[in-house]
Amino acid sequence: MTGTVRSHVTTHVLDGSRGRPAVGVTVRLTAPDGTVVATAVTDADGRVGELGPPALAPGTWSLTFETGAYYAALAVDTFYPAVTVAFTVPATEEVPALDAPGPARTAHLHVPLLLSPYAYSTYRGS
Repeated sequence: MTGTVRSHVTTHVLDGSRGRPAVGVTVRLTAPDGTVVATAVTDADGRVGELGPPALAPGTWSLTFETGAYYAALAVDTFYPAVTVAFTVPATEEVPALDAPGPARTAHLHVPLLLSPYAYSTYRGS
């Protein structure tokens, strides 16, 4: 997809208690200085593909998932009103450009969240 601006970070939320994507979860991307850079809502597949700029500055960023509102809409109690996942954007992580030859680009970061009312898990996806 030449010419397409893609967010440096994306996410995917799956509701393990229901065995399906978590639709309608509000997600905030927060910069190292505490500034909210972007806000989006998960789609019908539980994904957010556009969340912030195509390149993030090095530092510790975070994604906050509004899980309380998601479960409230389903009339389900939850222990976690929000889940915040902090992650590091390193200064030196680069991969070859998708349409090489050309300059390197910063490696894409995918941060999935596996969710249930009383537990969650996350990992660095691809």
